[in-house]
Amino acid sequence: MYHFDVDRAIEDCCRWVQDWFAANGDGCQAVLGISGGKDSSVCAALLCRALGVHRVIGVLMPRGEQPDIDDAKLLCRHLGITNVTINIGAAADAVEQSVAAVTPLSNQTVVNIPPRVRMTTLYAVSQSVNGRVANTCNLSEDWVGYSTRWGDSVGDFAPLAKFTVTEVKAIGRALGLPAQLVDKVPSDGLCGRTDEDNLGFTYAELDAYIREGIEPPEEKKNLIDRKHKQNLFKLEMMPAFPFEPEV
Repeated sequence: MYHFDVDRAIEDCCRWVQDWFAANGDGCQAVLGISGGKDSSVCAALLCRALGVHRVIGVLMPRGEQPDIDDAKLLCRHLGITNVTINIGAAADAVEQSVAAVTPLSNQTVVNIPPRVRMTTLYAVSQSVNGRVANTCNLSEDWVGYSTRWGDSVGDFAPLAKFTVTEVKAIGRALGLPAQLVDKVPSDGLCGRTDEDNLGFTYAELDAYIREGIEPPEEKKNLIDRKHKQNLFKLEMMPAFPFEPEV
């Protein structure tokens, strides 16, 4: 029977973050996007625990009006972190309109433009303050490729990448985050549907399959397996031709 030791996970993750910064940016700021969802909330709380509140900068990036922006603001107030709001609406609109002027856009293209603009924004902030960008994706999302390549799938370091959604929620509760952030219905905030609507299975089913090998109904198992195989490339560096010059 699988048992998740949340206190040990928090301690080990914080130590890992401290060691990573000691080697890759001693004294630097941790910069992350704050959406108001569980992943960015838990990641921010872990970074505050590991580095101190004074070394964490949250970046809120609504596209025009964001209905749940108050959740993002609540997280920043709760943790007491420095935060800035940068509206990406004009930038995302400009990219979308400029590309649409030369080629028809697929629905997925339109959905993926804002996450890529947000990552550009995060790196602009981070580089300006000598920071390091935190990736906030979790294992469950990464397992089935539920992220945007070169959008929210990237960063300089990834505290949550080996934790399932179930485990991320447990960490959030243990760190004392508001329940409305930890237990919020997960959504990408882009297409008006929940994550589980888009995926075709629940995170509880996915997490049980990943951690304990408990298979969901065959149709869902096949869907999970197919998504996992199809999206492994998102977790790898781009392939490079292995040229070796003759000696």
